[in-house]
Amino acid sequence: MTLADPTSLGFDSARLERIGAFLDAEYVASGRLPGVDVLVARDGKAVYRHTSGLARADGMAMATDGIFRIASMTKPLTAVAFMMLVEEGKVALDDPVTKVVPEFAKLGVYTGGGGEMDFFPAKPAPAMRMVDLLTHMSGLTYGLQNRTNVDAAYRKGRLDGHASLPGNDHFLAELAKLPLEFEPGQGWNYSVSSDVLGAIVARLSGMSLREFFATRIFGPLGMVDTGFHCPADKAHRLTDAWAYREGEAPLLFDPAAKSSTLREPRFESGGGGLLSTTADYHRFCQMLVNGGGVDGARIISPKTLQLMTANHLPGGADLTQISRSLFSEAHNAGAGFGLGFGVTIDPARALVPGSAGEFYWGGIFSTAFMVDPVEKLHMVFMTQLYPSFVYPIRRQLKTLIYSALTTSRA
Repeated sequence: MTLADPTSLGFDSARLERIGAFLDAEYVASGRLPGVDVLVARDGKAVYRHTSGLARADGMAMATDGIFRIASMTKPLTAVAFMMLVEEGKVALDDPVTKVVPEFAKLGVYTGGGGEMDFFPAKPAPAMRMVDLLTHMSGLTYGLQNRTNVDAAYRKGRLDGHASLPGNDHFLAELAKLPLEFEPGQGWNYSVSSDVLGAIVARLSGMSLREFFATRIFGPLGMVDTGFHCPADKAHRLTDAWAYREGEAPLLFDPAAKSSTLREPRFESGGGGLLSTTADYHRFCQMLVNGGGVDGARIISPKTLQLMTANHLPGGADLTQISRSLFSEAHNAGAGFGLGFGVTIDPARALVPGSAGEFYWGGIFSTAFMVDPVEKLHMVFMTQLYPSFVYPIRRQLKTLIYSALTTSRA
């Protein structure tokens, strides 16, 4: 990948170099992260790239074409896929979810108690709308939230988008047996909502989610290495995945040579199933920073993207006021939520440099991306450490990137 001249795009080259120096000293050399790959761009042009550390425990160096488990960075792609169908008139944001998922016709809302995993006192739930799925205000949850009996039932049923699930129909039918955490629209909870959206995209389009992504997004954008599994001819590029251990070196828990990601999944998780590369996600971000299209490939319209990246939380709230989640990929202060993206609504409350209107998300393996439509810049960060909330690396990267910016367009 050819890098543009940073100075011509309003960056200080020496300050950009702080990024790699910081990552190497604080994370790679210290053993906190096995390896890193970060890309910074403005006006869609890459101006900085730093790749260091190990891709695998056997000593294989991190490479610029490494393939990573991007987990919840799948969610924005699923949201874009859904909104493409909205643009085509096949569905509307205020449609009831039951229009496509009749299995949800008799959902209840959890009212507490219930000593058995399969018994939940519940009251009838108001209709869930498509927009509730996009904003994580559906009342659905994740087993990893680990707070209530409902969360426990998700874990028991492996309903967190697990690749071994038999498929969309089974997933939706099993979800329909469980109550919601709260009435749709009455709270925010990081959840399997995006997995439900992925199933809806498949039903509406008549394609599998894999086929929709490949033909409607990946192909047009030239995202040649993104998919729901790592094919055999690319297996040598797949990175290991590690787990954080307090006070100890990270634990290798999914070695690339034996990874389940080498096999096609039974369930294509719209909430967390994709693998990708820095270069491919850079292409996705180029499309986003350019208002929905790049190099002649129009994915969505600028106005649709503006709608997606507005804060949809009630009353303009941030996540500190409305989130019920034990875990999400957002730092809640100053953060709203749009249609598939976290959105910065107040950098002062966030206590990190940035722009109001910036949008972003991350994955449980500590990957991250952000797009600033004001400054026309974006960042893609790849590594493979589970979980993503042990280090403040995303906030540190933002600080380093914005400190290197010499020309603001605000």
